[in-house]
Amino acid sequence: MSQTLAPPRRRQKEARPQQLLDAALELFVEKGFAATRAEEVAQRAGVSKGTLYLYYASKEDLLKAVIREQLSTRIAAGAVHVERHRGSVAALLRDVLSRWWLEVFDSPTSGVFKLIVSEVRNFPDLAEFYQREVVQPGEQLISRVVQRGIDNGEFDAVDVSLVVHSLVLPMVMLCTYKHSLGACPGHDEHFDPRSFIGGHIDLVIRGLLRHGGRPPAAPRGGRGCRP
Repeated sequence: MSQTLAPPRRRQKEARPQQLLDAALELFVEKGFAATRAEEVAQRAGVSKGTLYLYYASKEDLLKAVIREQLSTRIAAGAVHVERHRGSVAALLRDVLSRWWLEVFDSPTSGVFKLIVSEVRNFPDLAEFYQREVVQPGEQLISRVVQRGIDNGEFDAVDVSLVVHSLVLPMVMLCTYKHSLGACPGHDEHFDPRSFIGGHIDLVIRGLLRHGGRPPAAPRGGRGCRP
């Protein structure tokens, strides 16, 4: 059965929110959030300033929508994958993090981290929003995976919070680097960010693994103990 296409004007109207979000992210990364004016976003998206305000009440709402679409939804999708996974926790952690960070790094979304690092302290409402929408659910998701590995004996008993920060913070700085020094002529051409992502995640996971994923043998003369 053939489907009836929506009229061109309706399709254009439905596409406008996405066009505005794409234009906003481009300009925020290029010029900075504070320096970008709403009318510039509207102009790049090919609409009037009044049209922009039909969809988003303020420039802050635009950035919140970008964060929610590009980061919050990805974290939620990752949570579904984690709940459905059965098998090696190390493989799960490597798969979820490698896929997530590669997708983010290779997309304009990576610029969000530069914005947050450089400007969010001047916008408390955005800071609170980012903490609630990205930091907390992201850390909780990785913590659940690491704790699962500890509980089933695949990982050593470690400080889960330290592991989460060890996995996440270098990646945030990698995305920040891409849109700062990495965007300048003459930056380190031998540095491969994609190899770094996989290598860093593997390095942390190897540090987590117990002996072959099994508890170590107890020493002679005693039951053995772990800190």
